[in-house]
Amino acid sequence: MAVVVDTGVLLAAADSDDADHSRCAALLRSHRGELRVPAPVIPETSWQIESNLGPRSEATFLRLITVGDLQVIDLILLDWLRCIDLIETYADLGIGLVDASVIAIAERLDIGTLATLNRRDFTVVRPTHREAFELIPE
Repeated sequence: MAVVVDTGVLLAAADSDDADHSRCAALLRSHRGELRVPAPVIPETSWQIESNLGPRSEATFLRLITVGDLQVIDLILLDWLRCIDLIETYADLGIGLVDASVIAIAERLDIGTLATLNRRDFTVVRPTHREAFELIPE
């Protein structure tokens, strides 16, 4: 089962002091090879890991891509257009490019499960390909 992954889960998995570390790390381990990460998530996560945990942790995170644990999905023109639509439609939530890209990629790849800690935004947004997203971890 493919899963689209948001920044918060990756950050929590990288930081052993994070309150959500255990469940996020377990989620990533249990879904190896099934994790789809929109390209905009990578620089946001990488920057935050480097800033908070240092360059070695950043390199460890990036290595997940090179060994195939995370599959980076580049945005295509239709994704960019959908991101713009989402940013405008949900302006009151402040959905930015990264969250919008998670939604756009899930829609394009017909994936209904998001790995996210951001329940506020992803429970409000109505995807085009189903009634709602399944959000993990619970």
